[in-house]
Order: sequence, then C-alpha cells, then structure tokens
Amino acid sequence: MLELCAVGHITLDKIQTTRSVKYMPGGTAWYFSKALRNLNMEYLLVTAVGATEMNIVEDLQQEGINIISLPSEHTVYFENIYPENQDHREQNVHNTADPFTLENMPVIDAGIFHLGPLLNSDLTAELMIDLAKKGIVSLDIQGLLRFTENRKVYYKDWVDKCKVLPYISILKANEYEMEILTGTTDVRQGAKMLADLGVKEVIITCGSKGSLIYTGDIFMNIPALVPEKTIDTTGCGDTYMAGYLYKKVKGATPEECGLFGAAMATLKIQSFGPFHGTIADVEKLIATLPSVNPA
Repeated sequence: MLELCAVGHITLDKIQTTRSVKYMPGGTAWYFSKALRNLNMEYLLVTAVGATEMNIVEDLQQEGINIISLPSEHTVYFENIYPENQDHREQNVHNTADPFTLENMPVIDAGIFHLGPLLNSDLTAELMIDLAKKGIVSLDIQGLLRFTENRKVYYKDWVDKCKVLPYISILKANEYEMEILTGTTDVRQGAKMLADLGVKEVIITCGSKGSLIYTGDIFMNIPALVPEKTIDTTGCGDTYMAGYLYKKVKGATPEECGLFGAAMATLKIQSFGPFHGTIADVEKLIATLPSVNPA
C-alpha cells in the first residue's frame, strides 16, 4: 500500500513579481510532488493535463515521481501577480482542466490521500467522502473557495463544507481562507470552528507569521524562520504540507510535522521554483528553531 497519494492538477503558471516574470509548471500537484522527490516514501500523484502538456508529467516521472495522469481537454493555466508583500497575490485563470470524480478516479490504496484542488469544480464531494473510506484524507482548502468570473479568481464559502468536512482528517487553510470558511479573523476561534465541523487536525498558515495547529483541544504555534532572502513564495503552502505529511507518515507528532513543514517552506522561499533541498537541509534548519509549547 502507498504511504501517500496526492490528487490535483498540474498547471501552467505565469508568475509576475515586482522583479521578474516567469513561466513554469505549478499547482499543488507539482510543488507538492517536487518537494517530496528527495524524501524517502511510497508516493503517487494522480493528476490530469491536456495532451500538449504531457511533457511536464514525463519530466516528473524521469525524476522518479510515480504518476497517473488522467486525460483532460485542457491544462489549468494560472496567472499569479505578486506585489512587494508576497503574502498576497492576484490570480487570473485562462484555462481549466477536467475534474476528478468518483467515476474517473483509479483504484488506489494509500494511508493518506492529500487533495489539492485549484478551483471549486476540481473535486466532487462524493469522491472526497469515498476516499475517506480508504485512508486519512488531507485537504488544502484553497481551491474549493475559488471560482472564476471573466477569468478573474474570486473567493466564496464552500457550500459543501458541512457535508464533507466530517470526512477530512487534516485541513490546511491560510488566514484569509479560514475567514471565508468561518466568518472570523481570530485564528484560534476559526481553527476551533473548523474542528467543530469534524476536522481532526486543523492547520492555519499565516505567511511570515508562522502557522497554528489545533488538534485534540490543543493549540500549537509553529514559528516561521526569517529567510535569508525572499525570492518566490509560490508553492510555499504546498511545500509546508509536503513536509507535514512526510513526517506524519513517519509517525511524528503534530508539532514535529509542523516544524518540518515550516523549515521546508522557509528553504523554498529562498529560491525560485519548487523545493530542491534534502532531509539533512531541513533538519539543519529545524535545529535553529525554538521548541514549541502548547499555547
């Protein structure tokens, strides 16, 4: 049985900052898989791209990443525009891909399924509920709050949250996404509200302010390191979750998972593109972090 299976679309990304414009693959599926490629685990990515982008899948496979690519008429095309403060961005969508459904999902046995939707039409509620019968389900909520109008990306509450969240064991949201889901800007209150809806481990990422984990009625503040330089924040949340779930698979505590994820995200910020480091790089950085106490 696989230790970890991710489900999500690979995208074509245009990344525009105040310093540069770059074109490259992206999406949770890509950043998450890239971050895991140097870590030791049984991993599979289920994705969907158009025929003209199969070269991206082939490149990942050549790096040793196990992939099932479902057919899609198009590949998702995102435009990400960052101001000087890279905690926030403007997004446009120029193409969307076919959704993942209960009917087209291959039969897979995995200990953890990590779901990385990019838009609210990417995953059906029925599929998410079905996967929870097979293993632990981890969900990055961001895509389920996104809808498009005239190619612009807007955010609104997830209509199926009360139906599906009881089946989600691990939920990751940033502060803004948490506010949309819960109506509160208080991170602790928002985390508790999400837990009350059935989530066992709630992770709220707060950009340069670190992250908060709430599980078993305990809050844990995970610090963020100050990077030597901030080059590219795209994919940092995906990198954090790659580290978090890697440690989860290995039997670590939520605190240890959060610290590992935070260190991976910090290393990723310091260069353009996905995380390129090793376990040794991450552990060296973790050694400089203060211990985390329940708060």
